[in-house]
Amino acid sequence: MTLGGDAGAFEALYDRLQGGIYRYALRMTGSPATAEDVTQEVFLSLIRDRCDYEPGRGKVKSYLYGMAHHRLMRRLQRERNFVSLDANESDGEFAMDHLAHHDPFLDLERDEVVELVRQAVLSLPSHFREVIVLCYLQEMSYADAGEIIDCPIGTVRSRLARARALLVSKLEVLRTASGATATSVQVIKAI
Repeated sequence: MTLGGDAGAFEALYDRLQGGIYRYALRMTGSPATAEDVTQEVFLSLIRDRCDYEPGRGKVKSYLYGMAHHRLMRRLQRERNFVSLDANESDGEFAMDHLAHHDPFLDLERDEVVELVRQAVLSLPSHFREVIVLCYLQEMSYADAGEIIDCPIGTVRSRLARARALLVSKLEVLRTASGATATSVQVIKAI
């Protein structure tokens, strides 16, 4: 792929992949600022380096996620400190009928479960966290995740199995400590 100075091609690629790369970085670090930085670095590198991408080596999506992966791993090793995610990622726009007919206790319970899952995912070692983020949260195939992190599909599957087991145990500990309902553990067991 050569962008060859084609602003329209770059813009289309950016529009299609920027959001996913940002969410991947956010879920890996828990820091919106770091996610923005990594996303910006990936696309600036694409422009600056005149794209080292070679179509015969894989999909452009995998290439860009791979760039994000390498930048994230360097940052995670360097920083080792994570900023927790905000309790609410939504844009805050709710229909009026939703506000009139919702149960605030259910919202509170859902928010507690979401926060427990976020804490548990962020506490995983990076190689386990990454497969959870790519396969479950970014909904990538095992093959695409393996291409991004440069490992065989079997390794992705075994890391996912181990990550799920770790998440269940971490959620149980967090749930017990916070007094939340069993729903958080059920969420992971359903994955």
